[in-house]
Amino acid sequence: MTSRDRFLSGSGFHLPTAMTVAGSDSGGGAGIQADLKTFSAFGVFGTSAITAVTAQNTLGVSRYQALEPSLVAEQITMVLDDIGAGAVKTGMLANQEIIEAVSEAFRSRSVTQLVVDPVMVSASGHRLLDEGASGALIEQLIPLALVLTPNIPEAEALTGRTIRTLADMQAAAEQLVAMGCRYAVVKGGHLDRIDLPPGVEFREVAPPVPQGYPWSAGAWLAEGALRPAPAVSGRFAVDVAFDGRSFTFFKSPFFDTRSTHGTGCTFSAAIAAALALGYAPLDAIAEGKRFVTQAIQYAQPLGRGHGPTNHLLRFAPSGPGKTGREHGRSRAGGGSVPGSEGAASYVG
Repeated sequence: MTSRDRFLSGSGFHLPTAMTVAGSDSGGGAGIQADLKTFSAFGVFGTSAITAVTAQNTLGVSRYQALEPSLVAEQITMVLDDIGAGAVKTGMLANQEIIEAVSEAFRSRSVTQLVVDPVMVSASGHRLLDEGASGALIEQLIPLALVLTPNIPEAEALTGRTIRTLADMQAAAEQLVAMGCRYAVVKGGHLDRIDLPPGVEFREVAPPVPQGYPWSAGAWLAEGALRPAPAVSGRFAVDVAFDGRSFTFFKSPFFDTRSTHGTGCTFSAAIAAALALGYAPLDAIAEGKRFVTQAIQYAQPLGRGHGPTNHLLRFAPSGPGKTGREHGRSRAGGGSVPGSEGAASYVG
């Protein structure tokens, strides 16, 4: 019996789980909506703790309402104490009080498989984190992170440095790891051009050829029903990862498309999903980049502004990860959850 058969039969396989702690995007392209769709694409059961409700579409954010910090924390603890999570990711946290409550909830449940996407400003320029809350992010949440995934503006805000080159990205990643995270991934998609120095070895990330939508039989691709965005010649999306000892450079094609809303949410959620499947951090980062690259390349136009990426294509991680029994219903802080005796925990 294959692992797929065991999953479908409900015997001998424990469903991997991941949690997102983030804001709700009414347009569906970012926030918890993007995160949960990404988890599902990886075959991971997603749970959520909502931090804020936004009113937004592809053109921008009109306003948002942050939830009571104690309610956000209670969502987290209720889920972790029952269902558990193989990995957790954070997105929009809105204010200092929520950051403090979320950080305390993570500490109380010994969450270690944590991906922090330090969301500060939306793609349309609307602030999603209160002025003055960066200090709490740096002092309380980042030290708990296994993986930190800032884009260029976020990395500049956190480090206070200007980032224009690959060397600048490396220096920022070193500074971020010094804040306490174990892996810092500085994403270079916001830079118009990055000069690639000779001798630097890049981990090339090519998007997989999609196998179709869940309801398709594969003919749609041959018929041209789904047209991929063209790659921009000579331009690449380069990310720099640092683990405190060495750098890993990821490079993928850069596509000519307006459908880039929620890319940071999608990338960090994909990393969390891969961690929940048992991937080592650098391999999880690579899987996250594969997934978001495919989601951008095959995004279809929606709305009148910056549309969402495509979370609906079938996606298969490139490596085996761990078995369902190993990564199943383990809690994000290690140990088993009620009713999961005999399921091994790999976290912590």
